[in-house]
Amino acid sequence: MSADSLPRYVVVFGCGVLGLFCFISKGLVGACGISVLCSLTRVYHFNQTWNWKTTVQFWSLTLLLSAVGSRASSLIVLEFSLRAVSAWLSDADSRGLDLLLIQCQFSLGCCLTCTLDFLHQGAPHSSFSLFLAAALSWALASVGHGLWIHVARLYPLHSTERCCGKCITLLTSGHTILASLQRAVVLVFALATVASTAMVYDHFLCQKDALKLWIPLILCYTMLVVYIQEDQNQQTSSETLMRIVVVRLGALLVLMLTVGNWSDVLHILFTFLGEAVCLLPTQDLLRTKQQSPVTKQMNPQRPEVYLKNQSQ
Repeated sequence: MSADSLPRYVVVFGCGVLGLFCFISKGLVGACGISVLCSLTRVYHFNQTWNWKTTVQFWSLTLLLSAVGSRASSLIVLEFSLRAVSAWLSDADSRGLDLLLIQCQFSLGCCLTCTLDFLHQGAPHSSFSLFLAAALSWALASVGHGLWIHVARLYPLHSTERCCGKCITLLTSGHTILASLQRAVVLVFALATVASTAMVYDHFLCQKDALKLWIPLILCYTMLVVYIQEDQNQQTSSETLMRIVVVRLGALLVLMLTVGNWSDVLHILFTFLGEAVCLLPTQDLLRTKQQSPVTKQMNPQRPEVYLKNQSQ
């Protein structure tokens, strides 16, 4: 039976379902990436908090990342990449660089969705590719979440009895989790920066006389990023981080009101919700980052602290 012989409502329904699946799949890939980052970070710091808010956060991020368009997500990726480079050039301490892992959650999701949009431009089988990407991301997120739950519930027992392969592996190589996460995040942002630059050029810079407007805006925004970085180095409380998010996205909102359209403005407003959904449930990670080294060493059951004590 050919597609022409099918009733019109069946064809319309099938196209609608396929479009909805592609719409959700990109957000699902981004949400899974954020879930892997948070789960492995909690494993490294041995954070045992888990409740229903984690599930709500995951599906909320799926919807928000699906709703944010490629134009806005590409700008968010470039903005955070500029902030990360500024933090690296300012010789920030290790705690400041570790805080970027907490702050980059929604930007990491935008990296994945923006890269998928860039790779699937004009692809004849983009729906099948999105299905494979979503399935692989779901599998990785399930493994990371399962490891976090296992460690939170059973690591104190298994680390002493040495009867579990997962916990023994954490005892021997758990101290490398954070460094591996940092390298993976840097790689994702590097690839997404290339895709974002191409998309920004196609959507914004290819217009006539666009550079006359963009050059002063980029200079002003660079100075704003440097100011934000200096403010963050002085204070790292949750209120300060939320204020920095408001300043960052407020600047992007003004930028979109200047050179974008109303859909871009709406997508930037979605990013406000996305950043809040990422940062508010991760207060446990922020408190862990703010602890002093002496306070951290008081807990001998943490995987990385155990290894440091053994090496000494």
